[in-house]
Amino acid sequence: MHQLKITAIGNSAGIILPKELLARLGVEKGDSIELHDDGQGGLRIVKSGDAYAAAMAAGLDCFERYPQTMADLAK
Repeated sequence: MHQLKITAIGNSAGIILPKELLARLGVEKGDSIELHDDGQGGLRIVKSGDAYAAAMAAGLDCFERYPQTMADLAK
């Protein structure tokens, strides 16, 4: 586990990711990342365009297009 401090960046706030975390994510300066709500109060950080992000986008599309079907399947 890494504990990171929220830092002021201009009028915004941000965190600085250590090199080890950047390497683990497979990203470097200038790359884009995505934050996904895990539904349990946490976040998952993924490199934009990776398989996880594509699967999440497809799943969210299904939930938006077929809300009643998804509700019935959840029973």
